Amino acid sequence: MPELPEVETMRRGIAHLAGLRIESVVFPRDTVRPLSMQPAAETMQQRLVGRMLAAVHRFGKRVAIELDERERVGREWLVIEPRMTGLMLVADPPTQTHLRMEISLESRQHPRLLFWDRRGLGTIRLLDERGLTAACGPDRLGPDGLVVTGDELHERLGQSRRAVKVALLDQQAVAGIGNIYAAEILFAAAIDPRVPCSRISLARWEQIAAATRGILAEAVRMEGSTITDETYKTADNRSGQFQLQHRVYGHEGEPCRQCGMAIRRIVQTQRSTFFCPECQWHHRRRCRRL
Repeated sequence: MPELPEVETMRRGIAHLAGLRIESVVFPRDTVRPLSMQPAAETMQQRLVGRMLAAVHRFGKRVAIELDERERVGREWLVIEPRMTGLMLVADPPTQTHLRMEISLESRQHPRLLFWDRRGLGTIRLLDERGLTAACGPDRLGPDGLVVTGDELHERLGQSRRAVKVALLDQQAVAGIGNIYAAEILFAAAIDPRVPCSRISLARWEQIAAATRGILAEAVRMEGSTITDETYKTADNRSGQFQLQHRVYGHEGEPCRQCGMAIRRIVQTQRSTFFCPECQWHHRRRCRRL
């Protein structure tokens, strides 16, 4: 579930650890689904212990912890993608069973950094500069959702026949948007999620971009969305608050706060899409571009 606002909140929640040195690294072994990790745990431990956390970055839905340089390997980044249920924590994890990585730091005030993942779909990668570019560079990720422009969306998606909501989930087109925020963005922009991208005018792409920047920034300010399963927490174990601002996501059958019509739910590429059929008008008005 973590999308740009949740991952950016994670990044901010651990950014104060920059400047601390790694004392030890443990990858707990239990019977739950093993995590995808590269290189193997023993090699990663050897390459991490003794290194200093130089800075904490975010690339789309990934946290990238920059490490200090070593003579033989140069700069490296510990890149963590939380995916569905992953959390970066400085507080106690929800359970010990699903604790995937524990980094002990040489600090009494900030002694540890944890990665917890209930479903085990997240990934941990230790990458050099070339690997980081391959995983998080412009060929892999589009412009960040916090700064994307209408021109960029139009250039990347304007010729696509995909439904606009599906296209906004393409991380190569725009980085950081997932299922929750795509629904909220399109409601704010008054765009039907089923509209093919090729039917959308540049002016409407500008509206979508403005809604993207505004909603994601507000969601970051409110520290993300903790939805019904309550898995997502901030690094210090607090719930996000932006779910209180959701206008359509998760509100099937409830009256739209704007017009009063019932919110609808449909399925697009095996994911639920929520929208208001009145406020987000449909593309079947013939021969007109939105």
